[in-house]
Amino acid sequence: MNHRQRLQAIIAGEPADRCGFWLGNPHADTWPILEGHFGTDDHEQILQQFDDDMRWIRPGAYHHPEARPMFDFQRKGRELAAGGVFADCDSVDEVDAFDWPNPDYLDFTDTISSLQTAGDVYRPSGFWCPFFHYVADFFGMENYFVKMYTHADVVHAVTRHVVDFHLEANRRFFAVAGDLIDAYFFGNDFGTQRGLLISRQMMADFVFPYFRQLTGLAHESGYRVILHSCGSIYDVIPDLIDMGVDALHPLQARAANMEAERLAVDFGGELAFVGGIDTQDLLVNGKPDDIAADVKRVKRLLGPRLIISPSHEAVLPNVSPLNLLAMAQAVR
Repeated sequence: MNHRQRLQAIIAGEPADRCGFWLGNPHADTWPILEGHFGTDDHEQILQQFDDDMRWIRPGAYHHPEARPMFDFQRKGRELAAGGVFADCDSVDEVDAFDWPNPDYLDFTDTISSLQTAGDVYRPSGFWCPFFHYVADFFGMENYFVKMYTHADVVHAVTRHVVDFHLEANRRFFAVAGDLIDAYFFGNDFGTQRGLLISRQMMADFVFPYFRQLTGLAHESGYRVILHSCGSIYDVIPDLIDMGVDALHPLQARAANMEAERLAVDFGGELAFVGGIDTQDLLVNGKPDDIAADVKRVKRLLGPRLIISPSHEAVLPNVSPLNLLAMAQAVR
């Protein structure tokens, strides 16, 4: 099996020659360390040294004629609670009158070129669409959660505009990408270290209807769905499966109820798992033998529908190349 065939089989629940491996998406500060270790600044060569099965190729630059951002949140600070443009909004008309992004300004040229030259690797793509976080940025996170109770119509209006843009962007991208991509990969972090950010009922009211549209479009277009969601999301995994998630990433190993033993018992065989190797402690402080042993443990518990990967894709510079290599080698 080549890399692409292997992951296609794993995510479809079909037999594969071994479990998969994805290094993740190393942080910009991590790449120089990897370059120094391998003696090259060619990132593709480095990924090949890891025998990496997957290349995450995200679509499209947004080229507004006046250089405006795709979403102009107008936030008042960097903290999550900092208010955005709709912090004090109480009117759906005000939301509708906002200058929302225009999909005509999207350009997929470079993305299609990258996909065409990617080689025999698995290619998740599509618009990342962290709509849960985008809506929070428009209000300020605490304000967003409060407005679910006080101004539900305004929250729905903002969410609708954000998701409608991404649905149209994906329709256009999927139409030109065709079989160059294998899965729709998008992310919304619904969990903290201990549990969900909001109740499951509020997610059912304000998140799930829009989430289902995104996964539905991907399946209608012939793609699998991979969801990235950090934190403890155990309580909604059955809902995610019901809404069409084929693979779950990154399995934050030290978050409540996200340990491999529990996931294997409760959801083994129902979807593929991507991740699971702890980046909060093990990959940072462990030795290569510790990492190899944990990979074997996770493989035993979560295989065969498993792609070994760090429990957060943005590998930070505090993880040594030797530990990353130990993780990759233990997969084989």
